Amino acid sequence: MKRIIYHGSEQCLETPFWGGGKPYNDYGQGFYCTTEKSMAAEWAVGKLHDGWVNQYEIDCEGLSLLDLNEQCFCLLHWLTILLENRTFDLSYSLAQEAREYLLANYSVDYQSYDLMVGYRADDSYFSFAQDFLSGAISYQQLAVAMHLGKIGNQFVLKSKKAFEHIHFVGAEKASRDKWFPMREQRDCAARQQYFSSRRQRHPGDLFILQILDEEILPDDPRLR
Repeated sequence: MKRIIYHGSEQCLETPFWGGGKPYNDYGQGFYCTTEKSMAAEWAVGKLHDGWVNQYEIDCEGLSLLDLNEQCFCLLHWLTILLENRTFDLSYSLAQEAREYLLANYSVDYQSYDLMVGYRADDSYFSFAQDFLSGAISYQQLAVAMHLGKIGNQFVLKSKKAFEHIHFVGAEKASRDKWFPMREQRDCAARQQYFSSRRQRHPGDLFILQILDEEILPDDPRLR
């Protein structure tokens, strides 16, 4: 099956190469794309610079895909992968204990896959995950927060084999004057909705302390 994917960048990138990229991105080293052209445009620009929306076609035939949206996974699997790659504030003992428990019970062998699909932890989403680890919000509140802003999912090339299946289609310039305000507006709206939703706790909500105390595992129906 072939897919069209987009990569937002400061430059036109005709030949993405395996082994590039920062190792401390959400899912480790890889080539981070999206299936939504508008999102790539927002990711491409900065406050002071324009960017490029690079378009590619990838043939997924014969490639293994890890989709973190599938029913067998929950948000804690996604969070555990983030804990392996991103730097969280673990100054609270609860957050430290949470990290150890999640790594022991929710780890995913994501490095063995060619492709990955899952949430993108931009600044807002990363702060939501941090609040959950520190016990400020429940698992249910985190699940709601992950849909605020509607930034969609990342499509990530992880293996050398995956890079052999990608073909450059073309690139378009993305203007910071157009796309940066839209990016800022999306982030601001997500944060406003988040702070409003933090006050909406419900009976039965799961907090990280309860997950630790009850030793809740991935097959628990309360995580779905």
